[in-house]
Amino acid sequence: MPTLFNDYGKMNIIKDFTHIIKPVVGIVLGYLIFKQINDYRAFVKIIIVTGFFCALYHLIRILIFANVSESVNDLRLSGLDNFLELFALFFIFFTPKLFKEKLFKKNLYQKVIKLILVVSCFLYFSRTMIVVFGIIMLSIYGYTKLTIRSLKIIGIGVILLGMFYAYLFSIKIDRSGTGLETFFYKIKNAPVELFKTKIDRENHQDLWDHWRGYEAKRAFALMQKKPYSYAVGTGYGSLVNLKFKAPLGDSKNGMRYISELHNGYAYIIYKTGIIGLVLLLFFLYKLYRFIYKKANNGQHEFLLKIISSIGLLYVFTTLTITGIYNQSDVIIILLGSLLFFERKLSVENPEKGS
Repeated sequence: MPTLFNDYGKMNIIKDFTHIIKPVVGIVLGYLIFKQINDYRAFVKIIIVTGFFCALYHLIRILIFANVSESVNDLRLSGLDNFLELFALFFIFFTPKLFKEKLFKKNLYQKVIKLILVVSCFLYFSRTMIVVFGIIMLSIYGYTKLTIRSLKIIGIGVILLGMFYAYLFSIKIDRSGTGLETFFYKIKNAPVELFKTKIDRENHQDLWDHWRGYEAKRAFALMQKKPYSYAVGTGYGSLVNLKFKAPLGDSKNGMRYISELHNGYAYIIYKTGIIGLVLLLFFLYKLYRFIYKKANNGQHEFLLKIISSIGLLYVFTTLTITGIYNQSDVIIILLGSLLFFERKLSVENPEKGS
């Protein structure tokens, strides 16, 4: 292991190690917590209520701190995204009919929660949340299971997305515009932000618009000096040299060396090599395959689709925000709890399971 043969510093090694095992800790934590609760209906209510309070907090921050007269970037200062709110939104729309008893005693409570969640999710103006919303929606309706029909639906979606991007590139959008213009600029910039690597570091606009691509480029440039690192990585504790001090984190003087990358695929290859990447992809594939499992009832079917959607969610978010290794990600705890209840529902009726 490269870590054993390099002097990376104890703190950097510990930081990376805890970062890498974070998904395992999250899954185990979620599994054990809800194993103690052992009540699927209570679990659903906890997710919905937690998401509701997160959304309420988000809206309060917008009302107090955001300058809504300027660009959507000012709104986003109150929060960049919250995937838990998205899952709470889907839970409250799709799960009440799965229970004999109402989730909430009064329908008014349910309507208020739905409204707050919808408004909050919309006001994040997050490109990632939009994609994740689409992934969960397609999964719930079964379109992520590969069939002729699902391929047609996905194909139509790709065509519509292509037409939308053709329109965006046909008009002039100001990077520093007002209102929704800045949001559409970010959508337009999304593809090149990830993959463009030829960047002028002295041009700050060019640099920040393609920061994810620049980080990955620097990581792979360092790996070229040690070809074996493509197989096993550079090891825990290794840092990426940006070649300049970037205004990142809490450092007043900027940071020249960083540990984490936005592109989770580049990150995992840099740290653990192709071996680590293959293990990650295998895990995400196993999650996706839950949608093919035979369900015992409506509750079980919903769980299978949500677990599968999380696998696909991480396939996408790993490309943009480090995915399963994102330090602020709480969906991994949700995944652990879902795996417990999925196992519980499977065991309760083993003769009907897969």
